[in-house]
Amino acid sequence: MATTDDSRRDALQLAQQTDQLVRVSGHQPLRAAVRWITRGRYGHRHGWPVIPEINAPWQDTGSPERDGWRMRAANLHGDRAFAVDYVTCKRCGLGWVEMPHTSPEYQRCGLAAAGLAALRTEHPGLSWHTLGGHFRDSIPFWTSVGTGVPGGYQQQATCSHISNF
Repeated sequence: MATTDDSRRDALQLAQQTDQLVRVSGHQPLRAAVRWITRGRYGHRHGWPVIPEINAPWQDTGSPERDGWRMRAANLHGDRAFAVDYVTCKRCGLGWVEMPHTSPEYQRCGLAAAGLAALRTEHPGLSWHTLGGHFRDSIPFWTSVGTGVPGGYQQQATCSHISNF
């Protein structure tokens, strides 16, 4: 078992390893086609999806909570240290992030900032937003990570190209 100091040191190191990413597509072309043809009436996912546990510092998988969204996560000592859901629309030049969460023992180690920066690097030229308002105690976080970012992670509804059903 790692000590608190060791865990924090490891989390600081993990924040520098965003290039060590494993992607799992999770794309289901038949389900997507049924949803498109029926305009969302059929083809919904039933139950929680199975998100694979990947032995990599960072992983990019389908979101367990939002159909059609992705989840970027950082793994440390067999636990999920950080995760955020995201979706992008290249046509509109917009990206959204939702529910960033860092485990309490790894907060203030730069994992969230590193994960969000990696998404911006992988999807250049997008304006980044969130769907909902920010909790009062999270405003300093969003101000910090949104400084100099197009869109600044301000609240904005998804565009018509993003499936909301």
